[in-house]
Amino acid sequence: MKKVKIGAGAGFSGDRIEPAVELAENGNLDYLVFECMAERTISIAQEQKSQDPDKGYDPLLKQRMLAVIAICRRKKIKIISNMGAANPLAAAKCVQEIARSLGEVGLRIAAITGDDLLAVVTSEDLQLDNGKTSLELGDRLISANVYLGAAPIAGALAEGADIVLTGRSSDPALFLGPLIHEFGWAMDDWE
Repeated sequence: MKKVKIGAGAGFSGDRIEPAVELAENGNLDYLVFECMAERTISIAQEQKSQDPDKGYDPLLKQRMLAVIAICRRKKIKIISNMGAANPLAAAKCVQEIARSLGEVGLRIAAITGDDLLAVVTSEDLQLDNGKTSLELGDRLISANVYLGAAPIAGALAEGADIVLTGRSSDPALFLGPLIHEFGWAMDDWE
C-alpha cells in the first residue's frame, strides 16, 4: 500500500521554525506544509499589499524558506503553504530569489491565486453580516477572501510544482491537495 508522509511545519503565522527544519531533516517526509494564515493575518497582509504591491505575504516566509529549501530539495520534499497570504505571486517571486541565492536552481514554484474578492465586493452593493452593505463601508473594507480548496493544490503538484504557495485556502486543503495528487483521487470520489 502506498504511503504519503506529510509534516506540519507551522500551525500559525508566528510558529517556530526549528520544528519544521527537524521534520525536513529527520521526518522522511514527502511534503512539508506550512499553515500560517487566519482571518487576522490575511487582513494584515492585505493592508501591507495596499501600501507596497511587492508585499502582502507572510512575514516569516523568507526565514522559513531559507531554513528548509535546501533540505527539502536534497530530500525531494515538496513544500505547500498558504504563506502567499494576500500576494501569492510576490511570495513566489521572493521564494524564487531565495532559492537562487542558495544555489537551488530549477525549482518549480506555483502561486495559486483567485481567493481575493475585494474588487468584486467593493464594486457591488452586497449585504454584509453586520447589516451594512459593502458600498456603505467603502474603503474601510480591508479584505474579502474566499477559501480555496484542494483542487488547485493538487493541480499544481500534477504540473510538477516543487513548492506551492496559496493565498487563502482551507486548512485541510493544504494536506488534502497532496493526497488527491498522490492517490489520483477524483474530486467527486467522496468515499
